[in-house]
Amino acid sequence: MMQAISSPPISSSPSIREMANARREGRVWHGPDSTGLGAPRYSWKRILLRLILPPRDQRVSPSFSGIVLIVLSLVIGFAAYNTANNILFIALSLLLSCLLLSGVLSSLNMARVSWRLRIEPALRVGVETLVLLEVRNRKRILPSYGLSFQLRAGEHAPVRKVISLRERLEPGGARSRIEWIWKPEQRGAVPVEISSVVSLFPFGFLKKRFRGGLKRAVIVWPRPARYRSFPVLSRTHSPQGRTLSRQGHGGDLYGLRAYVRGDSYRLIHWKASARAGQLLVRQFSAERPEGFSIWVDPAADRWFRPQQFEDLLSLAGSLAEDLFREGRLNSVCVADGSVRRVRRLGDVEAFLDELAVLRPVHVRIPDDAGSISTTPVTCRVKLQRNLLTFAPDGLSGVAAYLDGQKAAST
Repeated sequence: MMQAISSPPISSSPSIREMANARREGRVWHGPDSTGLGAPRYSWKRILLRLILPPRDQRVSPSFSGIVLIVLSLVIGFAAYNTANNILFIALSLLLSCLLLSGVLSSLNMARVSWRLRIEPALRVGVETLVLLEVRNRKRILPSYGLSFQLRAGEHAPVRKVISLRERLEPGGARSRIEWIWKPEQRGAVPVEISSVVSLFPFGFLKKRFRGGLKRAVIVWPRPARYRSFPVLSRTHSPQGRTLSRQGHGGDLYGLRAYVRGDSYRLIHWKASARAGQLLVRQFSAERPEGFSIWVDPAADRWFRPQQFEDLLSLAGSLAEDLFREGRLNSVCVADGSVRRVRRLGDVEAFLDELAVLRPVHVRIPDDAGSISTTPVTCRVKLQRNLLTFAPDGLSGVAAYLDGQKAAST
């Protein structure tokens, strides 16, 4: 039976496991809401002590304008003590009051503020993803202004981004969302963290820096592959495929129904129509195309080119998604691991999670004579017929083979 592996438009679906992790971690708030200034369990003495000696995760440093103000205060103070001029002393007191008031208001601006990250699941390399930063203010009276969040994604050559809260965050548990469009450049478990939160409120003289304390590792799937499919001869015992108990265009009679305008006259069951006194047409059972199994061999001696190995994972993941969407994916297997039967979307996403963290394996299983790719004993016994394997196609391409025939290539 001639069957072709088609390549419909690629679409990603949220991973069930990632959605559960996002819901669980999305409920956790980080920041000084429960441990910083303004928490209900703190007394005024302890609040005053924290204003003078902030904890380790909080740092206060002067900005450029703050340094200018400090230098100006020193100059005016030196001149005031040497000239005994009251006007200079008044100017010095105003400058020092501005510094003190700036520090107090900056601490109160960060008090009882918390944040959390919401990252949409099903991340793909090279595909833009929406990252939501939700900020909450649980102060009773004072609003919060001008918070800047420094985000970092990735380990090697990480992507750094500074996003700011441009609107006023009202007290009483008000929330605000900040959006960041992130395009992952590497697959695997990629860490995403808020490294620090900075506030220049109110005058910009002092920079209040709070440690973000939020770090998550998200699974990024391989890049979607654009491939060319070829018609191949699948090994099946029935040229009609497998019969399903639903309406279709197969060869087995499914039932009878009333004639509807537009039905073919060839489908009319004349004997049953004569007995029933109305036109009845025949319905045939649907035929399900033969399913496929996918096996990925990450042997290092075969996939010694890094880019070709990445193309292998992209092609395997895209074929798995497309075949599952068509209802023709039976099972998957990676290396000599266990065979995973594909019955639901979560099985495909678990396979993509496994591909996301896969690395070349240096232990090579000997090839069988005349075979395109060797299947481990466990996969050979458990996998069904129509097994798709992968091999390099030239110096940079990757091809998928079905019983020695090329079925798809990048």
